[in-house]
Formats: sequence, C-alpha cells, structure tokens
Amino acid sequence: MKIETLRWANNKLEMIDQRILPAAFEYLSYDSAASVAEGIRSMVVRGAPAIGVAAAYGVALEALHLSQILPPGRGKVGMGADSVNESTPSLPLPDGTTSQSTKPASGQVAGYLQGGGNMDFNAGMEKGFAVLATSRPTAVNLFWALQRMRKVWESVATQTPQQIAQRLLVEAHGILAEDIRINKAMGANGAALLKDGARVLTHCNAGALATAGWGTALGVFRSAVEAGKKISVIADETRPFLQGARLTAWEMVQENIPVTLIADNMAGYMMAQGEVDAVVVGTDRVAANGDVANKIGTYMVAVLARRHNIPFYVACPLSTIDLNIATGADIPIEERSADEVKGFRDYHWAAEGVRIRNPAFDVTPAELVTGLITEKGVVLSPDAHNIKKLMSS
Repeated sequence: MKIETLRWANNKLEMIDQRILPAAFEYLSYDSAASVAEGIRSMVVRGAPAIGVAAAYGVALEALHLSQILPPGRGKVGMGADSVNESTPSLPLPDGTTSQSTKPASGQVAGYLQGGGNMDFNAGMEKGFAVLATSRPTAVNLFWALQRMRKVWESVATQTPQQIAQRLLVEAHGILAEDIRINKAMGANGAALLKDGARVLTHCNAGALATAGWGTALGVFRSAVEAGKKISVIADETRPFLQGARLTAWEMVQENIPVTLIADNMAGYMMAQGEVDAVVVGTDRVAANGDVANKIGTYMVAVLARRHNIPFYVACPLSTIDLNIATGADIPIEERSADEVKGFRDYHWAAEGVRIRNPAFDVTPAELVTGLITEKGVVLSPDAHNIKKLMSS
C-alpha cells in the first residue's frame, strides 16, 4: 500500500488524520496557514519531515488565499466583515489563543486576518509564517521549511501576488518530492547496516506517516526488505499518544513486514532475552554535537541498548541536523496537554486532581548513538567534527 501522508488536490492540502488511525482512514483538507498550523498542533500530521512539508504548503496556501482576493498586481486587500465566512470555525490567533475546533477552515482568508481595514500582502504573509512557526517547537524541519519558503518569497518579491503564490506552490511540491527521494537514499544506507534475519526495535513512528512517504527509520526497514533481507520489527507502543501501537504497527502490517507490538516497559526484557539485534529510531532534531531529540522514551531505549551492547541507530535527513544548536540541552522540549497522559480519547484512567507531566520529547546523548543514518551516508560515533564534515561534503 502506498501511503501518501500529504497530497495536493483541488488547490488544497490534504493530510491523513493520524489521530484516528488505525480504526479509520480519512483525509482532511486545509486551505490556509492557520488551518495547517492547527493540523500540526493537534497532531493530524506529525513527524519532523512531514511537519516541514506541511508547513511549506501552509505558506503556499496563504499566498494563494491572499492572491485570490487581490486584483492582479495589487498589494492591499480589504478585510471588512463581509470578507470572512462567519460559518467557518475560528482558528488560532497571533496572541496564542485558539478556537475549540480542530477542523480545518475552508473558503476564507485565514482566521487570524479577521477584522476591518486593509491588509497588505506582505503583512498577511508574515502572519502566515508566524502562525506556522508557533505550531510545534521541537521539530527543526518546521523552521527549515519556513526558512526555505521565505527565501523563495524574497527572491520573487517584486512579482505580483498571483505569481508569488504560484512560485511558492512549486517550491512546496518540490519539498515533498525531495523528501521522498531523501528517505529512499537514507533507507538504502541504513539497510546495509542490518543483517539478514535481524530483529529490529523501533520507538514511536518514523515511517511514511512521519514523512512525505517511505519513512526514515521505517524507510530503513522497507529498503532492507526491498533488498531481499528478511527482517522483523519490534514496535514500542509509545505512550502516551501510542504512535507505535497505532501507526508503526499499522504501517508494517500494510507492508507485510513481520511486526511484534510491545508495551514500552518491555524493551529491557526483550533485550535481556536476546530478542533484539538492533535499534533504529527517527528524530525531530539533532544538535551540532550529535545529541538527539526524539519521542519521549527514546533515551530510555538508548540506555538499555548500551547496557546490552545493541547498536542504536538514528535515521535522520540532513535537514533535521541543527548546527545552530550546540548540544541537546539547548533543544526546546514541547510540553503537551495533561489529557494525553490522563487517558485516551474519551476514556480517563488517572485520578482527578493528580499532577501530570507530558514532555513530548527527550534527548539522547551522542555517546549513546552508534550512528546517524543520513541520505549522504552513515556517521558512526557522531560528534561535532564528524557531523560538520558530513554536512560540508
């Protein structure tokens, strides 16, 4: 089954609603920067590469919105009360307040542009960039994609809004296609590290659903199978959002790759029993020194792998390496709603009034990482020198 996490259809971005998998499979449509930002924030789409692609389309959608309500060649747009479809759910505002609804908006200029007076095209675009930048703080691909889209915008700034919008859309399409190519190159590099018959443990979901397609860690598994190797996957359930149980297990079943689902607290037992040959995970950000931020619980798996002399690999595109962050201590860690730990969906199992922590990520020190698997090759024993050498090659 080919999984298209994101796709362009009828001048809108469509994304698989990952919150309802595997019980249901549904695409939601997005037509503004604010609606895409809400899709990222509410985890309709998740995974650093997929978030970056979604953000790129969010910028293009905002330009399309503004260009459609501007006469050709003009840079001002009237934003009176009649300019907004009042039946559409409200969306995130620049001050950080949000609506109750997580449904994407349609047929309107982004909700945060509501109000009287005129809106300059450039000002509207800046607000689009801003609302996307605040959607999730840890995934560096988000900011990488926004910076890339900004450079394109600046390069065509003298053109009409309509021309700018089309150029930004072409760039977003290019980022999506590029992500798939990178994933497959990374997969081939990682597959070479796995022996035939390997039993590989992974944490969270770093598959096609976390990217534009193919996947990072799960892309390594796909590439290994494509190369004729027989491997089996052990998927941590990945509390509290259950990305391993809901998403990774589902992807592997779709691909007919043998997969065993375990509770997070079983990883040490499986390793001690000699049932794990390697660990491969994805990442949301890698610091310049090789420290890795990934889904909460990854650090625990890395410590266990080191204790049992099991190689621990991290699959990451170069766009996930942030040379502006010296160490993992400087990586911002998103704290999510307590409701995700209190229960799941409508069922709560925690006592009312209990204090809850819900950091979405943790940092694995570089010393615990056997190697970084990238599209350019594998960096063994990653450190600042080795990473910088790879990035400049």
